[in-house]
Amino acid sequence: MNKLHQVLAHMRQGQWNEAHDLVQSDDTLPGAWLHGILHIQEGDLEDAEYWYGKTNRNFRSRGTLAEELERFTAELLNMDAQA
Repeated sequence: MNKLHQVLAHMRQGQWNEAHDLVQSDDTLPGAWLHGILHIQEGDLEDAEYWYGKTNRNFRSRGTLAEELERFTAELLNMDAQA
């Protein structure tokens, strides 16, 4: 299981500190997006907007947390399939 899958698993289990510690060590664009999603889940919208900006995603046009997690998971699975 790669790092971003592990971050998602921690998020789903409510292990925010573990998820945050792990995602901070990922310097990919998907990692930055997931970092932003994690900050949304934590209620830290200012930091979430910063991380969305690093991915060139429009923070204000995002979906709900559930939609963002679903969209991220689908893209991650697509990247896995292409690897």
